Amino acid sequence: MAAKGKQKSLSDKHAVLGINGLGRIGKLTLWDHIARKYFSGIVVNIGRRAGTKLEDVAHYIEKDSTYGMLHHFLYGYAAERIITDIDEHSGTMKIDGVPVTILRESRNPRNIPWKEHGVKVVVEATGKFTNPTVPFDAAEGSVRGHLEAGAEKVIISAPFKVKDKNIPMPTDIITIVMGINEEEYDHAKHQIISGASCTTTCLAHMVKPLLDYFGPEKIISASMDTIHACTGTQEVLDRLPKAGATDLRKTRSVMNNIILTTTGAAKTLGLVIPAMNKIGFMAESVRIPVTTGSLIILVITLRDEIDRPPVNAALINSIYKEAAKREKRGYIRYTDEQNVSSDIIGIIGPAAIIEGHETHTRTAYVTLDIGKMLNLPAEALSTVPADPEIPITNAVIYGWYDNELGSYTHMLGDLTLKIASMVYQ
Repeated sequence: MAAKGKQKSLSDKHAVLGINGLGRIGKLTLWDHIARKYFSGIVVNIGRRAGTKLEDVAHYIEKDSTYGMLHHFLYGYAAERIITDIDEHSGTMKIDGVPVTILRESRNPRNIPWKEHGVKVVVEATGKFTNPTVPFDAAEGSVRGHLEAGAEKVIISAPFKVKDKNIPMPTDIITIVMGINEEEYDHAKHQIISGASCTTTCLAHMVKPLLDYFGPEKIISASMDTIHACTGTQEVLDRLPKAGATDLRKTRSVMNNIILTTTGAAKTLGLVIPAMNKIGFMAESVRIPVTTGSLIILVITLRDEIDRPPVNAALINSIYKEAAKREKRGYIRYTDEQNVSSDIIGIIGPAAIIEGHETHTRTAYVTLDIGKMLNLPAEALSTVPADPEIPITNAVIYGWYDNELGSYTHMLGDLTLKIASMVYQ
């Protein structure tokens, strides 16, 4: 496993991390922080009994159908099991020497004993508590319940979702993508932090270098398609839709279908890069039957200029090469290799891997009818200059991302360490 940055370990400060949920992101967040060794302990709430004994939970943590065995992933194929000291009564175990406690009683965040276990920072990874406007004592549970239970900061592994658009957003929340807008985090103000989504994280790192180079005024429009791996919300086999369901495709088998769906990446992108709100942007998603390894196809329409270097594939690629050099944490990577999706599984660090071999541009000239644009009378047209031709360039850029462990969960881990380092000063 790749090295994890240069943050100072918090283990000597008895810093305990809480993780709520042990699904794909929750489990891989646990893997990520076991590898980092920054926390002195980790408490994972699953809120229910699993299997017949705690050993079954350890079995689930240790083995993964996508990334293999935890000890092999961390130390290579000669490594032996690293989960030890499993205690059914206390719900504890050690994973590579890190004390881990599994809580199996409460699913409502306000009833999870975070304070009792010394947890001040919680990663909310269930995917269920994403609405920060719901009060802490709501019967169905709320992300604010974590704060009531003793946590000081909550990091959600998903975008905020508020169904009632008339409710004002609280002032103590923020959406952060590391390497994009992390400086906007205010430790004294923000209690609930969204780590956006895997797609938004990749997209932000694809868009930012172009904005920095061209400026938003040169970008006429943009669109993206994410060719996305399946997720746990999809069905293994076809299933009868629930009452009121409007998207019948979500109930179709993920194993043998290409499924059109939606993504909120464009909306969330505007939260972390506000300049994109002034640019027409469309985002679409296509789910495909692979477990991880996704691709963004970004199309940018640019207003070219005669006095600047022509916008072509070489220029676009040079922009990303320079961005990769500037980003010392490796959040963006450029490659001239010809990759397929499995090649990027388990590459730890980059939010986006730019496939420079496939960058394409096309330039056309648009003639502007000045008379019509200015609504001039016929007698005044003789004084109007000849209609100019404006070069317009479409650029197509491909960006890979390991939407589970390598890209998103690693970025979420960096965000968690940033928050925790301030909490445990």
